[in-house]
Amino acid sequence: MRNPFTRRNLLLTAALALLAACDAPRTAVEVEVIPQPQSITPARGTLLLPSPLTFSASMSQQDLADLLAYLPAYPLPLQQGGDDAFLRITVSDGLLPDSLAAEGYCLDIDRRGVRIGAATPAGAFYGLQTLAQLARGKTELPCLTITDAPRFPYRGLHLDVSRHFFSKEHVMRQIDRIAAYKMNRLHWHLTDGGGWRLEIPGYPELTRVAAWRKPANYLEWSRGGGRFCSQDTEGAYGGYYTEADVREVLEYARLRHVTVIPEIEMPGHSSELLAVYPQLSCTGKPYTSGEVCIGNEETFRFFEDVLDEVVRLFPSHYIHIGGDEASRRHWRACPKCQRRIREEGLDGEDGLQAYMIARIEKYLNAKGRDIIGWDEILQGGLAPNATVMSWRSTEAGIHAASMGHDAIMTPEDYFYLDRYQDDPETQPLAFGSTNTLATVYSFDLPDTLRPEVEKHIIGVQGNTWAEYIPTPEHAEYMIYPRVMAIAEVGWTQPQHKDTESFRRRVNREVRYMQSLGYHPFPLSEQVQYSQEVDYDNRCIHLSLTSERYPIDIRYTTDGTEPTPASPLYTQPFTVTDSLILAARLFEGDKPLGKVLHLRTDYHKAIGQTITYAPRGHYYIAKAAYTAGGIYGLVDGKRGGKSYADGYWQGFCPNDLDATIDLGQVTDIHRVMACFMQVKSPNVFLPARVDVYASVDGKEFTLLGSTPRPEEEAAKEVAYVDLGWTGAPVPARYVRFHAVQEKGQFLFTDEIVVQ
Repeated sequence: MRNPFTRRNLLLTAALALLAACDAPRTAVEVEVIPQPQSITPARGTLLLPSPLTFSASMSQQDLADLLAYLPAYPLPLQQGGDDAFLRITVSDGLLPDSLAAEGYCLDIDRRGVRIGAATPAGAFYGLQTLAQLARGKTELPCLTITDAPRFPYRGLHLDVSRHFFSKEHVMRQIDRIAAYKMNRLHWHLTDGGGWRLEIPGYPELTRVAAWRKPANYLEWSRGGGRFCSQDTEGAYGGYYTEADVREVLEYARLRHVTVIPEIEMPGHSSELLAVYPQLSCTGKPYTSGEVCIGNEETFRFFEDVLDEVVRLFPSHYIHIGGDEASRRHWRACPKCQRRIREEGLDGEDGLQAYMIARIEKYLNAKGRDIIGWDEILQGGLAPNATVMSWRSTEAGIHAASMGHDAIMTPEDYFYLDRYQDDPETQPLAFGSTNTLATVYSFDLPDTLRPEVEKHIIGVQGNTWAEYIPTPEHAEYMIYPRVMAIAEVGWTQPQHKDTESFRRRVNREVRYMQSLGYHPFPLSEQVQYSQEVDYDNRCIHLSLTSERYPIDIRYTTDGTEPTPASPLYTQPFTVTDSLILAARLFEGDKPLGKVLHLRTDYHKAIGQTITYAPRGHYYIAKAAYTAGGIYGLVDGKRGGKSYADGYWQGFCPNDLDATIDLGQVTDIHRVMACFMQVKSPNVFLPARVDVYASVDGKEFTLLGSTPRPEEEAAKEVAYVDLGWTGAPVPARYVRFHAVQEKGQFLFTDEIVVQ
């Protein structure tokens, strides 16, 4: 067979090496591909797609066999042909520069046909995925050259099958889609308090009992005591994977160049294990603890037996061992654990957990495997070769990387897919705050990272936790399209990402997924907004946008509801005082979603001094809850629908009690703040809000005391303005006191003074 990478392509390869070396900007060309390629060079003309589509391949016999086994699932109907085939695939060491070799590819389309070149079968596979997206719904292809390789080597999706069990067929459906978006890891969360999902020889109760429960809904079950039942109980819900199931999933993933990483949780999140083998707990009784007894040698024999089976089944170099959210309460009271601490000279209970992680790591290292753990494994000293999966913050991953450990970024405020993805008032019950598609897409590493630290950050992952995800259809609704944003974050270099381009491409991709029978979130029907405060000119620039594309945004400012005849939004508003806006999406004359009602104020407190009472200060343990710090409630920046978006200031367990100095005595007639309630993570409205005014900062007069509306307080999710409005009164100092009732979190985004 003649080599399709002859003189022209050898010159191209040399050019690519130069491109990789100097990181030259690519031609500003958009193709309808997710993730967006690194380099696109357009050429003149188009190439008709023939029928049938033939291909030839220059690769090893085994690689060709794997490709042929995969092709029945490929979106294009490819048939093997000869030297004159329409598509020619070449896989050869040294074909691409080292910087592109592991998973990179070159896709060349001209009037002679299509050529894909790669140094590895994975690279060729990703070239095929790009070709499939380019050809979708088309009769011809644009002539161009794409040179592509991932930003990170690890690009993953986590799937929790413990809280709600998902069949092997569902798991394989997700492998299909993430592979199409060039993601290469499936993190399979096989064990947790909701159920044990992997058959283990010698431990039959794990799958005869700990994999089954009544009722099916996890929230209802856990609130009812979280007891398991035997598999043969009438109405039992659950399931587990046999060895045959696992091997089928692994082979399916292998053909799509996806590595499946199993997770066996320890030492916490183990209540399902301890329900059937209570002798492994500190109490010796079922349903009393979620943490295993680290002072008990039988605990280690159990996990070694389990890991022996995991290593036998799974070829993954990494084994995930959990390590998160383990309570120390039972360890502190356990004689065996305390004896272990003394005999090993450990640093308390943190050292006890570190002892277990290090011992398990050593056991797996001896079998040629390495461990990954959640970022709590940093506590008490990190095991020598462990990789950290950083879920609580980006900073934890950076800290691990600065210590020389590889880190995978899975921060909850960006990549947790069990969070709301749209206005919580319009969505099925979910956990916690809101991670919109735009939030996920916006993730990046700090540009101040030192190269020796950045090299240890090896990837990103989206985490799908299933407490609030009871069905396979709901799982897909939560995963897609946000996982497409994670795919682009993990593959495309930051300078090549483009929010507007991604919006256009993701709309197309959602429609395609629906045509395949998947159940993605169909993108928000709500108008989205952003605000930029211009302190120099004392105004706020208000911009509107939408996840939908193409779409019209129509608005009013006179208190009426938008109609198809209302003005069309075309440019940002400039607000110098107050703007009461109503905006809605329209597809032609058809209204979508609910109306956005938004009040924007450039108010008297913006930029003024604010002080907090000793028992009224904001929560500082998490940066996202500070709204930027001391001036977060007087900076003019309003929050969205998520308390973790950086604009909401949190208070826990104390009240919000702050005083604003307006700088001079002035008449005020309105003091107001918006509060949110999201019950699932214990965010509640305040019991009441008291507003005081003073001209001298010493004598304060109560202007009004407003209780929370009980109708709103009864809701799972609510956003409520609370404060005071009345006849103008003179004031220089305004005290705003929001009274806690439950000692849980309350959040507000701005104290508006007018």
